[in-house]
Amino acid sequence: MAAFYFFMMERYISFLRGINVGGHKKILMSELKRCFEELGLKNVATYIQSGNVVFSTDEKIAPGELSKIIEHKIAESFGFEVPVIVRTYEQLQQITRKNPFLKNKMVNPEKCYVTFLSEQPLQELVNQISKLDFMPDEFLVAGHDVYLHIPDRYSDTKLSNDFFEKKLHVRATSRNWKTINTLVEMANEK
Repeated sequence: MAAFYFFMMERYISFLRGINVGGHKKILMSELKRCFEELGLKNVATYIQSGNVVFSTDEKIAPGELSKIIEHKIAESFGFEVPVIVRTYEQLQQITRKNPFLKNKMVNPEKCYVTFLSEQPLQELVNQISKLDFMPDEFLVAGHDVYLHIPDRYSDTKLSNDFFEKKLHVRATSRNWKTINTLVEMANEK
């Protein structure tokens, strides 16, 4: 009697930083999708022009390793460097479940964001910035992600990608709460 095994592909979401902003580092999403497929990645789907890509692999690969592979391929294909941060589907699900700001019913989810860090920062650096006050803007560093609540306009906050990169010595890219939830849904469908 033959045994049948179901093989689950690993699902990932990548976040590219700084593409298609102000006419710089332009990449069409169809070309980005093709770039991922040339790496042998499967079920590739993009979401909006800012560089969010959901994909699968035949094997489990550390998100940091995938970031390097994708960054190299983008530089080779498009002629410029783009920071890429990768999370697993499970990691992104956890992020949506653990947002500390959404425990407060007065917080509008549309005013929540997550800054994805390339690696977990040194605790000493996290402690230093945790003492800073940016009210009404709030943040909480949780491992290699930062939860943000920005009641006014995100474009006006001091809690930018540049801030976290300079203070925590890591690369960073942010997404709004709607985008994050949409990406979780997309990853779940594949």
